[in-house]
Amino acid sequence: MKPRMTRSRRIALFWILLSTGISILWGSYIGQTGNGWVDFRAVYYGTRCLLQDHNPYNVHELETVYRADGGQPPTESVQAHQAVVLYVNVPTTFIVVAPFALLPWGPAHILWMVLTSAVFILAACMMWDLGAKYAPDLSLFLICLLLIDCESIFLAGNTAGLVVSLCTVAVWCFIEDRFVIAGVLCMALSLAIKPHDSGLVWLFFLFAGVPMRKRALQSLIVTLVLGLSASLWLSHAAPHWMHDWQSNLATISAPGGINEPGPKSLTGHSSSMVIDLQAAISIFRDDPRVYNPLSYLVCGTLFLLWAVRTLRSRFTRPGALLALAAITALTMLVTYHRPWDAKLLLLTVPACAMLWAQGGKSGRFAMILTTAGLVLTGDIPLVILALSWRKLHVSATGFGGQLVTVLMLRPASLILLAMSIFYLCMYLRRANPENEKTSGGLESPAGAH
Repeated sequence: MKPRMTRSRRIALFWILLSTGISILWGSYIGQTGNGWVDFRAVYYGTRCLLQDHNPYNVHELETVYRADGGQPPTESVQAHQAVVLYVNVPTTFIVVAPFALLPWGPAHILWMVLTSAVFILAACMMWDLGAKYAPDLSLFLICLLLIDCESIFLAGNTAGLVVSLCTVAVWCFIEDRFVIAGVLCMALSLAIKPHDSGLVWLFFLFAGVPMRKRALQSLIVTLVLGLSASLWLSHAAPHWMHDWQSNLATISAPGGINEPGPKSLTGHSSSMVIDLQAAISIFRDDPRVYNPLSYLVCGTLFLLWAVRTLRSRFTRPGALLALAAITALTMLVTYHRPWDAKLLLLTVPACAMLWAQGGKSGRFAMILTTAGLVLTGDIPLVILALSWRKLHVSATGFGGQLVTVLMLRPASLILLAMSIFYLCMYLRRANPENEKTSGGLESPAGAH
């Protein structure tokens, strides 16, 4: 059995490396032209601006430092301009990016890609390890499906690549009860850079009881220390940074801004569209007074059901996998996210593998739905759908046209909603502490498949 498992791991590692390598090479190649690395460029020059005691949230100061530092403007477009000079990342990002910002642009962005790639591969291997306990072949297929279609992470250099990976590594460490200190640090860094990506995953561990609550609180303490340090540093260099930050957030979220969920957004008809639930509802009624309350009502209801079940359930591995799958999909719907944030769907693979191993309709539906989720949040399918929509010249004035538009331009939002509901139903149905043994009543022995 041991040699077979060793061979299985080697095969899995080969396919994971190959799939990730394709995305890295393709994304890096495209990134050499046009607006490549625009997201990392923003955090890199924003941090260099702060290192020079300027206010990175002030558009004029950031652009002045950017130009003086030899930064070449991206292809002149409002979208690219907003992405670079309207700095909106949380202050703790400066601490993480500072070691790279001390270096010239060339080695800095290469090292960032190397770090992101390494942690991304590690995260994928860890999720395969969890899923392989139930269905190793299906787990490998789903993970490679995600990895081979994530060029945008390596094209734009968005911090989501690192955040998603760190969060995933932390989940493995906590569930497996191994390298816990490393898991705490990974979760803390993930929260510090993009709390809206890993926040609800962290909340699961807070709700899951001892010892998971202890690890969640440890992560929070580290994050708060980082946040306090970043705030003190920023306040010393730029006393009025909070006002400028709020102004930048308002600008990019205003009608026509790059973060607006509605169809009039600069990215609303592209493959990098916003994928939260507001984005889908806005196709039918482009009014924040409508799509915001509706989205919060739907997501709030799903979250409330999830939270009550989590607080009332004893922690078990099977229950944890289902809870994480449900909250991961829901995370993407609650607030602003883009397709690269959806790589957090790595966390749904073990739950899908577990249901698949049990057989029956639930297992087959889990496989179909998870596969569709990974495909419809992938870069290539979204590009194809966006280009097809433009060629069709669909009118979005009538219900029929709106329906076609939401299916072609907001498929990610729809499939994420379906995944949230499905995995939540599985969690509510199966996470009954009276029906589970401490070791996990739904768990199959490692190597059984």
